[in-house]
Amino acid sequence: MPEPHGVPRRLCASAELAERGEAVVFDVLQHGEPARAFALRIDGRVVAYLNRCAHVAAEMDWQPGHFLDGDGQFILCSLHGAAYEPGSGRCVAGPCGRGRLIAVEVEERGGEVYWYPSPDTQPAFAD
Repeated sequence: MPEPHGVPRRLCASAELAERGEAVVFDVLQHGEPARAFALRIDGRVVAYLNRCAHVAAEMDWQPGHFLDGDGQFILCSLHGAAYEPGSGRCVAGPCGRGRLIAVEVEERGGEVYWYPSPDTQPAFAD
């Protein structure tokens, strides 16, 4: 079976991502520029997004790796309070309008989580 996009990059052990818990944050290049991304476990599956609010291109975490609101229901931008549905990255409240977070393709297999580079999102460091 062909790989989704590019060569998979190991991100972390599956056990490092607790349900609606702290995210694993990782460095990428977005259109050749340094950026950060993050992965969370939501409803049993791993999702990943660029750490960039759709409202203002700023990092969103309140503290490193902390993206969810107090109830663990929404990803919140610490800058202006934009709220995103964590399973889809779609804006649900606040100044992000009809925007959505930029997804990073991830896969969980064999007790490990991998992310896949895309034409726009590349590894920040060579293996």
